[in-house]
Amino acid sequence: MHASVVTRFDTAPTWAEFPEPTPTPDEVLVEVVAAGLHPRVRSQASGSHYTSEGALPLVPGVDGVGRFPDGTLRYFAVQSDTRGSMAERVAVDPRASVVLPDGADPVSIAAGVNPVMSSWVALRRRIDFPDGARVLVLGATGASGRAAVQVAKHLGASHVVASGRNADRLAALPAIGADVVVPLDDVDGLATAASDVDVVIDYVWGAPAAAAMAAIVTARRERGIRLDWIAIGSTAGPEAPIPSAALRASGLTIVGSGQGSVGTGAFVAELPGIVAAITDGTIAVDAAAVPMRDVEAAWSAAGDGRTALVR
Repeated sequence: MHASVVTRFDTAPTWAEFPEPTPTPDEVLVEVVAAGLHPRVRSQASGSHYTSEGALPLVPGVDGVGRFPDGTLRYFAVQSDTRGSMAERVAVDPRASVVLPDGADPVSIAAGVNPVMSSWVALRRRIDFPDGARVLVLGATGASGRAAVQVAKHLGASHVVASGRNADRLAALPAIGADVVVPLDDVDGLATAASDVDVVIDYVWGAPAAAAMAAIVTARRERGIRLDWIAIGSTAGPEAPIPSAALRASGLTIVGSGQGSVGTGAFVAELPGIVAAITDGTIAVDAAAVPMRDVEAAWSAAGDGRTALVR
């Protein structure tokens, strides 16, 4: 068969012949229809994701849409770090899949589920998310952050502040649910707009998150009220210089959300709701389809994580 193959962590995958996958007793062989190309996949292919096994060669791709042996079209997640979904066929545990509802667009599902899942699972599984909560999304101009704005509103948020670097993408966020937008480097603006939020969904981390955290905690009218800060991504750096006083002098609680902090079963349990919300347009996914054989060009193109490679 053919697959997207990574032979070096510092180069893009190429479309090449690769051995057919051999399913384990718990797996079946699936014909891939579309596979998502999002930041999680790029970190897998570069060996930089915290779950990376460091093994080469590898086929990237952690999820997708495929035709299963029973004829059903399903969204699926892949467990292997080296035998991913950007191939003609992939071995999948059917328990980590969900049948697509009628009318579902395979490209939108393949491109959208992973970005949507990050905030959806964080709010549903990592904290007690109150109805009517006020939310700040840091890094709202990437695919996952853009989805988080919509997810927060869908799950009951009353007010969403969106912050990011890309001015054009930031300006477009009110159309999908953001009540206020603030540039990421406007720390004073963030302190004002987010001084009374209940939850922060953070895809940025690093120095910008630490600066925003200190400013927001200082600006809160009642510092003892709980503030859940959920670290999901680290686009600005893996370490954040957080002053200990921000924790001691406020209701700030920092948690992470991702593989390891949330079990596989919890992720799978949330899939039907996520797929349904994308299918019915509750969460809009503006997906772009690229032929899988053009993976090298797609990899090199500037994108925001809403691309699906299709057969």
